[in-house]
Amino acid sequence: MTARPTAHELIAKHRPTLDQALEAIRTRAYWSPHPEHPKAYGEHGSLDAGAGKAAFDALLGTRLDLDQPGTDDWVGGEVSPYGIELGVSYPHADLDVLLPAMRAGQAAWRDAGAETRATVCLEILKRISDRTHEFAHAVMHTSGQAFMMAFQAGGPHAQDRGLEAVAYAYAEQTRTPETAEWSKPQGKRDPLRLTKSFTPVPRGIALMIGCNTFPTWNGYPGLFASLATGNAVLVKPHPRAVLPLALTVQVAREVLAEAGFDPDLVALAAERPGEGIAKTLATRPEIRIIDYTGSTAFGDWLEANARQAQVYTEKAGVNTVIVESTDDYQGMLANLAFSLSLYSGQMCTTPQNLLIPREGISTDAGHKSFDEVTADLARAVDGLLGDDARANALLGAIVNPDVKARLEAAADLGEVALASREIANPDFPDAVVRTPVIVKLDAAKPDDEAACLGECFGPVSFAVAVDSVTDAVDLLRRTIREQGAMTVGAHTIDPEVARAIEEVCLEEPAQLSLNLTGGVYVNQTAAFSDFHGSGGNPAANAALTDGAYVANRFRVVEVRKEA
Repeated sequence: MTARPTAHELIAKHRPTLDQALEAIRTRAYWSPHPEHPKAYGEHGSLDAGAGKAAFDALLGTRLDLDQPGTDDWVGGEVSPYGIELGVSYPHADLDVLLPAMRAGQAAWRDAGAETRATVCLEILKRISDRTHEFAHAVMHTSGQAFMMAFQAGGPHAQDRGLEAVAYAYAEQTRTPETAEWSKPQGKRDPLRLTKSFTPVPRGIALMIGCNTFPTWNGYPGLFASLATGNAVLVKPHPRAVLPLALTVQVAREVLAEAGFDPDLVALAAERPGEGIAKTLATRPEIRIIDYTGSTAFGDWLEANARQAQVYTEKAGVNTVIVESTDDYQGMLANLAFSLSLYSGQMCTTPQNLLIPREGISTDAGHKSFDEVTADLARAVDGLLGDDARANALLGAIVNPDVKARLEAAADLGEVALASREIANPDFPDAVVRTPVIVKLDAAKPDDEAACLGECFGPVSFAVAVDSVTDAVDLLRRTIREQGAMTVGAHTIDPEVARAIEEVCLEEPAQLSLNLTGGVYVNQTAAFSDFHGSGGNPAANAALTDGAYVANRFRVVEVRKEA
């Protein structure tokens, strides 16, 4: 039998990784301890591709017993966007039993200190990393991501974001010393002397409400930020994407128990079909922190109604790219085509509106009219996705019927520059795979302006004709202010135009990418270096990950004593 790791052993094992993460968030340089390539796994206890697939297959049709208190039923019903019924059932919780049990372990977890909490979290992440191949299949068959994206975004990139949150949590908790000797001179009298202690204390139980499209990537930052700051965490997955987060809870409970802590510090709240427990949970007095990724409507509801909790939301926005000029026309087209196509546009960072002056743009290939730019972009997307095997690897599957309905309705909004087409997936005949649609709009027309100002999540993009670059900048400002944006892009070789766009993004806080023409895309961010969202516009009230994202998950309690 393998010996259970003590807290001191976990510190010795993971402190070097924590130190590297702290250095990475300080320098913003590239770093990751989690390999991106599938062939890197299979040694030192990690599952290789075959073992990971077998582990996933063994889960199908089973009951995932987490040994949680208060289980009163078993629920499930996930169907893969690729057409497979997962058949996994999960514990349904009696909240009046589960929530008090979760609170019971918080005192010991609080008293363990920031370093122990951080290294226990790193052990959880290490064991998840060892099962990356298994998790990749779980993410693929709940989100509809193609396997390689599910492997990378759902595996190492998600693990990086979780580790990043732990590093920020540790940094903020250790900003204040544990103890201080305080002495105030009193002239001829003896000085006043006090011994002071400062203890980070958790807010309470954190609720992490998972999303359908990126259950681990969007879920891990909040989960690990709350756990590392001493809070118990209740994980409420999206009903269509339970398995990746249920496996995460399983691993976390195992590690906590082995390290001598209460496994009920992390628990799962799966729901019956149509039960809708998120609102019930979000307003319970025990819930003091909420992390949410999803629709604007429910995010706004949480911010307005979960008054007892600190609420962190990533909602929706309208991402814009201004195309004014370029010195690498083909590179720009290729970069935009990939950005529009990746995961069928089902990313909160995918560009929606491409603002292009109606008189055209200057390029290294000569002047290009609005129609030429739009037609060339359509050809670039067609070329990228012309081979069905490559298209399946990039697009994945449409995650739910709502996305498919928006895609089909988009063609009625304007002139179609690129029609969406259906692609067969030979490995999964029931998968719904569609290429992106590009629709031409005119910002001078009220109906068209209204269309581009509304979010159309999925593989839908609008090529929007504007009268001038000044009008484009003005429309960008209005879009960020009214609708929010997770990302902004721009292509320009004019320093004054670049500065004007940058000024908008500074005033209406939004993350900006300028002149991307290579292998970095506007809809991708790197943990430890890039901030995901700004927290400063309606798309999200938080950024992954900065100090503000973790600092209000705990408070510092001071105890003063006479020296």
